[in-house]
Amino acid sequence: MISIYHNPRCSKSRLTLALLEEQGINPDVILYLETPPDEKTLAEVLGKLGISARQLLRKGEDAYRENNLADDSLTEQQLISAMVAHPKLIERPIVVNGDKAAIGRPPELVLEIL
Repeated sequence: MISIYHNPRCSKSRLTLALLEEQGINPDVILYLETPPDEKTLAEVLGKLGISARQLLRKGEDAYRENNLADDSLTEQQLISAMVAHPKLIERPIVVNGDKAAIGRPPELVLEIL
C-alpha cells in the first residue's frame, strides 16, 4: 500500500497526490496535521527516507524558532518529539511505498519509489 502524508493546503502536496493518481495509484491519504504520526512511525519514515530528523524539519515555521530547534545539541529523539508535537514542522509531502519513501519536492521525486 502506498501512503502520502498530505497537506491539502500545500501546492506541492496537491501536485504530488495528482501525480500519483495520474499513475493509477489511489494512495492512503494521511492528513498528518489532523492525525500526526507517533514517534515510532515518524522514526520509521525517517529510516525509509534515509535522512535525519533535522533534514525533515521545516525551518521557516514559527514552531521551529519558538522551540529553539536550531540548537545543534538537540538529539534525534528530541527533534522527532518536536515534530510529533508540532506536525507543521514536518516537510511535505512524504510518499511511502513499502520500505521506501520520498519527499515530493519536486513531486516527480516520488516516481523513483513506485
